[in-house]
Amino acid sequence: MKHLFQKGKDAKKPTLLLLHGTGGTENDLLPLAELIDKDAAVLSVRGNVLENGMPRFFRRLAEGIFDTEDLILRTKELSDFLDEASKNYQFDRKNIVAVGYSNGANIAASLLFHYKDALKGAILHHPMVPIRGIGLPDLTGTPIFIAAGTNDPICPAAESEELTSLLLGSNANVKLHWENQGHQLTLKEVEAAASWYRSNI
Repeated sequence: MKHLFQKGKDAKKPTLLLLHGTGGTENDLLPLAELIDKDAAVLSVRGNVLENGMPRFFRRLAEGIFDTEDLILRTKELSDFLDEASKNYQFDRKNIVAVGYSNGANIAASLLFHYKDALKGAILHHPMVPIRGIGLPDLTGTPIFIAAGTNDPICPAAESEELTSLLLGSNANVKLHWENQGHQLTLKEVEAAASWYRSNI
């Protein structure tokens, strides 16, 4: 997978896995990593799927309707890539915190849904429920921050609440943060995520 890696200043800190939204690149969320933890290593990945020329992490059939077969395939692809990258760059595979926005948040949520210990924690900006009808692994104690918009036309409030409920049902430690905004990524929610990270990771 196309990506960039920045070695951290403190080896004990997590590696921040940055996952962009539709049409983004591996450079998009670098400012978030700087705000969240400037001493952490950064692994920023570009999605392997193109939708009308725009990079994504998995295919969708329409707005809000995911191609679940492709989602499962691409989630495994990302999980395998993380295994490989941790060896290549010599960081702790068990100490990865995902920071995802929109489509990137959805693939991060899918990692949590499909693989126990895939992530030490996650910051999910405007995620949806990635897949329904499967049993989640035991996520006891996994810290997860979800930022949602009360007026988000792509990710309705009920979707954020359902995702929170599913993660809580698997014993994750979830913080659902609301902004009176739409689907855009705001500085205020990033600052709230950074504050949460300092207290929980």
